[in-house]
Amino acid sequence: MNRQTKFIVLFFCIIKLILHLIADSHSGFQGDELLHIETGKHLAFGYMEFPPLIAAFAFIQNLFHSNSVFIHHIFPHIAAILIIIYVAKTTLELGGKNKAVFLVLLAIIIAPGFGRSEQLFQPVVFSQLFWVLGFYQLVKFTKHLDKKSLWYLTLFCILGFLVKYDSIFFIFGLSALLVYQRTRTALIKHKFWLNILLFLICIAPNIIWQFLNDFPLLQMTDRLYETQLDKISRFENFTSLLIAINPIVSLLLVIPALFYLFKSKDQIFVRIISTTIGMSFLLLLFKNGKAYYFFPIILTLLSFGAIFWEQIVLHKRKWIIYPMSFLMILGAVLIPFGMPVYSFNRYLEKVYPHEIKQIEGGKFGIKYDEYYTKEKWKTTMLTLKMVYDSLPDNEKKNCLIWGKHYAQAGAVNLFRATYNLPKAFSYHGSFYSWAPKGKMPNTIIALSYQVGDFFKPYFEKVTLVKSIYNPYADNEEELYQRVYICESPKQDFGKMNVLFEKRIFE
Repeated sequence: MNRQTKFIVLFFCIIKLILHLIADSHSGFQGDELLHIETGKHLAFGYMEFPPLIAAFAFIQNLFHSNSVFIHHIFPHIAAILIIIYVAKTTLELGGKNKAVFLVLLAIIIAPGFGRSEQLFQPVVFSQLFWVLGFYQLVKFTKHLDKKSLWYLTLFCILGFLVKYDSIFFIFGLSALLVYQRTRTALIKHKFWLNILLFLICIAPNIIWQFLNDFPLLQMTDRLYETQLDKISRFENFTSLLIAINPIVSLLLVIPALFYLFKSKDQIFVRIISTTIGMSFLLLLFKNGKAYYFFPIILTLLSFGAIFWEQIVLHKRKWIIYPMSFLMILGAVLIPFGMPVYSFNRYLEKVYPHEIKQIEGGKFGIKYDEYYTKEKWKTTMLTLKMVYDSLPDNEKKNCLIWGKHYAQAGAVNLFRATYNLPKAFSYHGSFYSWAPKGKMPNTIIALSYQVGDFFKPYFEKVTLVKSIYNPYADNEEELYQRVYICESPKQDFGKMNVLFEKRIFE
C-alpha cells in the first residue's frame, strides 16, 4: 500500500468502528449472543449448534467479568476492521488501485447487511473474516503459486471451519484449483496432501465430538430446513440479498463484477478465481442457504466490481468517480436498517414505518431484537428477582432458574450477579450439555415464552406468578414471557437429560 491507500483504509476503519460503537451504545444483546457468551464458561471441542472457536473468543471477553455490550463486542469489532483491511489488500492484489479501494470499502460501509452481521457476537462475522483472509491467500497463491500462500490458505480454512460450518462452501470452491493445470501442477509440487492432512488433523477433535454426541449438527440442520429454509424460495433469498447489501451496491459493484469476471477470461488467474467463487455460489444456491450465507461471497465479488470501474471506465472518464461516490454516499441512508445507529425512539420514528409488521396483541413488530433488549432483559431480571425474593429462605437456598429458551437462560447467567439471582439452566441447544446433575431442588423458577403447559409434566405443582409483556416482539409467541414457580419435581436431572435428549432444538 502506498501512503494514500493507507489513508483511505485508515479512514474507513475509523468510520466502521465509530458506527459500531454508536450501535453498541443504543443496543442490548441479540438472543443468540447470550448463548455464545455462555460458551466461554464451558470450553469444549464442540457445541450443539456451531464449532468451538467462538467459545475461545467468549472466554477471553468473559475475563473482563462484564455484562457490557461494548466488552462482548470486542472481537466482532476487531474482525470487522480486519475485513476492511483485507478486502482492500485483496483489491490491490487483484490489480486495483486507490479508486477501486475507495469504492469497495465505501460499499461495505453502506451495506446494512454487513453492518448487522459484523456487529453482533456471532460466528457470522468470524466466518466472513476467515473467508476474506482465505480468499486473499487464494488470490496470492493463484498468482504466484507459492508455498507460503498455500499454507496460509490452509490455516484460514481450518479457522473458518472451526468457527462456522458454512466454510465448507469456500473449501468446496477450492477444488477448482485441481481443474486447471497451472494450479494443479503447483499443488502437486508443494505436496498439497500435507495441507489436507493438517486440515483433517485440526478439525478431527470437533468431528469426534460430533460423533460422540450423535451428530447434533445434523439434527439442527434438519430442524432448520423443516422450520425455515424449506419455506424460503430462492427468489426471496436473492431479493433479500440485494436489499441487504444495498441496492446501490448491487447495481454499481456486484453486477459489474460479474461482467468483469466474464470479460477477463483471458487472464488465467482471474479465470481460476472466478471458478472457485462460482462453485461456492452454486453449492450454496443448491442448499438454499439464507441470504446472509452469501455475504462472504459478496465480499469477494466487490473487489472485481470496483476494479471494473477503475480499469474500464474511470481511466477514460475520471469525473465519473464523483457522481458515483455521491450516489453511494446517499445509499448510507440504509445503514440504520441494519444496525442501531439511531436511538430506539428515533428508529421507531424514522426507520420502523418502512418495515412495519403487524402482530396481533403487539404494538410494534421490531425486526431485530437487539434494538429493545436492553430494557427487555432489565425488566425480566427485575421480575425474576421479585419472584425469587418472595420465596421462603429455605426454598431460596437450592433454587435454580429454568430458562426454556437458551437466550433466557443465557440472560440470567450474564446478569444474575447484578440482580442477586440463582444460576439458570436449560435443555435448549448447547445448554443441554451443561444441565445440572443429581437431584432437582424442591423449588424451580421457570421462565418461558408462551408454551402452554410445558412444565407441568415434570412437577407436582406449577404456578404461573408473573407475565412480562413485550410490545416489540415480531411474533406472537414472544409477546409474553411467563414466570412460574415449580414445586416437587417428579424426576431428577439425570432423568431430565434422557427426556430432552431428542428435544434440544425445539
